[in-house]
Amino acid sequence: MNLKPDAKKAGKENFAEAVGVNRRDFLKGVIAAGAVSGGGLGAMYFGYSKVENPVRIGVIGTGDEGSVLIGALNPDYVQVVAISDIRPYNVHRAFHGDHSSDAAYSARRGLMNVYGWKTEEEARQHVKVYEDYHDLLADDSIEGVICATPLFMHHPVVMDSLNAGKHVLTEKLMAHNIAQCKEMGRTANDAGLHLATGHQRHYSVLYDNAVNLLQWGLLGEVHHIRAQWHRGNLPGRDSWCQPLPGGEYNIKEGKVVDTILNRMNSFKNAAEKGKGGDPAELAKNWAMYEQYKAWNEDRNVNAQNYGYNDFELADGRKVSAMEELCRWRLWDRTGGGLMAELGSHQLDAASIFISALRKQKDGKKVHPLTVHATGGRHTFPYDRDADDHVYCMFEFPGPGYDADEVGYYDPYRNYPAPKEGVPSYQQDPNKKVVVTYSSINGNGFGGYGEVVMGSKGTLVLETEKEVMLYKNGAGPTSNVKVAKDKDGGPTMDTQASGAPTQAANIASAATSGPVSRGYTEEIEHWAYCIRNPAPENKPKCHPEVAMGDAVIALTARLAIQRSIAGKGGFVQFKPEWFDLNSDATPEADLA
Repeated sequence: MNLKPDAKKAGKENFAEAVGVNRRDFLKGVIAAGAVSGGGLGAMYFGYSKVENPVRIGVIGTGDEGSVLIGALNPDYVQVVAISDIRPYNVHRAFHGDHSSDAAYSARRGLMNVYGWKTEEEARQHVKVYEDYHDLLADDSIEGVICATPLFMHHPVVMDSLNAGKHVLTEKLMAHNIAQCKEMGRTANDAGLHLATGHQRHYSVLYDNAVNLLQWGLLGEVHHIRAQWHRGNLPGRDSWCQPLPGGEYNIKEGKVVDTILNRMNSFKNAAEKGKGGDPAELAKNWAMYEQYKAWNEDRNVNAQNYGYNDFELADGRKVSAMEELCRWRLWDRTGGGLMAELGSHQLDAASIFISALRKQKDGKKVHPLTVHATGGRHTFPYDRDADDHVYCMFEFPGPGYDADEVGYYDPYRNYPAPKEGVPSYQQDPNKKVVVTYSSINGNGFGGYGEVVMGSKGTLVLETEKEVMLYKNGAGPTSNVKVAKDKDGGPTMDTQASGAPTQAANIASAATSGPVSRGYTEEIEHWAYCIRNPAPENKPKCHPEVAMGDAVIALTARLAIQRSIAGKGGFVQFKPEWFDLNSDATPEADLA
C-alpha cells in the first residue's frame, strides 16, 4: 500500500531467507507436492480434513457476494441442492457465473462451473430454485444454509434458518445491530448449531503468515496499525449505484434511460453480427446478452412484497422500492455503509494481529478501548444515507496494558513475571496500540490493505494478496532478509546495497502459488465442523468473534453519526457490549 513501484519490484525479486520450519517453508512444500488449491491447502494448513460425505446446503441470496461464495465452493465439502433469490438476474449468475469481465468470472464462476454441469437444465435437476427462502428452509434434507442477503435481512434469515434446525454461514456483517447479533448467537449456541460469519481473513494463509511473524516477535513492540480502503467511485460511476431494471430518469439527457435494456440489445446485435467470426468473442457476446436479458427481467419483481419500501429524500426525490432493493448499500435501513461493508474486514484484521500478541493463548479476541471517528458525504449528492468518507482512530490495549499480559514481546524490559497477589509494577496504561482507518471515495490511491508498525520493523499487507516486510528505518536502499539472532530466534538483518531492495516478500503468488482469500477455506471448515461435532471443532469466526467485529464497526458508525450531528465522535467501548449474554448494546447506550 503506497509503495514505490521499484520497491515492489525489488521486493518480489529478493524474497526473505527462510529460517527453520515456518509458514513460508510449509507453503513451498505444499505447493511442491501439488496441493495448491481448494481443500488440499486449507485442510493441510489449518488442520481440518475432508468430510466423508458433502454437507447438503442451500444458498439464500445469490447476488454479488452470494455468487462469490458459490464460486469458492469445494464440491468435496458441500453440495448445493437449493438456492433462493427474488431476482432473475441473481439466479442466472448463480448458475452461469458473471461474464461481465475476466475478474468477475474468476470470482463468480457459477454452479455449472463448480459442479461440472453442462447446461442449466442439467443443473436444475440437482438444484431447486425458490423465490421465497422459507420454501427452501422447509426442505428437511438441507443441513446448512449460506446467507448472503442484504445486511438488514441477515437477522430474519439466520433466525428462521436456525429455528428450522439448519447450520448457518452468513456473510458479514453479522447483523444490522448488536441486539440482533446477540439473539442470533444465543439461539445458535442453545440449539447446538454452527453459526459462522464470513470474515474470511480468519482463513487466509496470508494473514496467518503475518500473525506468525508477529508472534515470533519479528516486528518487536507493535504500536501502530494503519488500514485503508480507498476507491475512485464518483457520482455517475459508482459501483454501489447499479442501473435500475426498467430504467430511470437521467438529468443530463432529460429523459428516462434504460441502461440494462440498451446493453442487452447491444450485445445481441454484436452477437448476431459476429456470426462466423471469432468463436470466443461470439460466445462472450451471447453470454452477456443472456446475462442482461435476465437482469432486464428484474423489472417484473415486486420489491415491496419482500420488505423493500418506497420513500422520499429530503430534497423531494422519490426512491422506489426497486431502487432500495438494487442499491441497498446506500441506505441506513438496509445497509451499514462503509464501516459495515469495508471497514469491518480491516478492523477484524487489526484485532486479529493485536490478539496474536496476547500472552494468554485462549483464543480470546482483544477489544478496543475507544474510537474517535468522523466522516460524511463529501463527494456524492444527497442520493444516499451512506457516508462516502469515514475516518477512525481506535485505541486497543497492547502487551503490558493489563497486568496478566505484561512482558510479552517487550524488547525494552526484562522484568520477572508478576507474583500472585502482588500488584505488578510492569502494568502500564500507556501500552496501547493505535489503529487508524480511512475509507474514502473519489480517489483510489493506495487501494486497500494494512500496515503493521513495530519497534523493529513494518509489515505491509496489500489487497489480500501479498505480505511485505521492512526493516524499521532501513530506507529505500537496504536489503532485508530474515536471519537468526544469537539465541536462534528470528530477526531482520539489514545490509547496505546500491539497489532499492529493502522489502522482504514473505508471502505472495510468486512464493506460494495463487493466494486464496479464505472463502473456500471458511466454507470447508464450516462443513468439517458440521460433520465432526465436538466442543473443540467450531468455526474460527463463531458468534462471539463475529459479534465483536460487529460491535467495532457499528460503534464506529455511531461515532461518525454523532460527529456529524455535532455531538462529538468520541466513544468509549463498554465490555458488556462484547458479552453475548449481556443485553447491553451500543445502539441503546448511545441513543
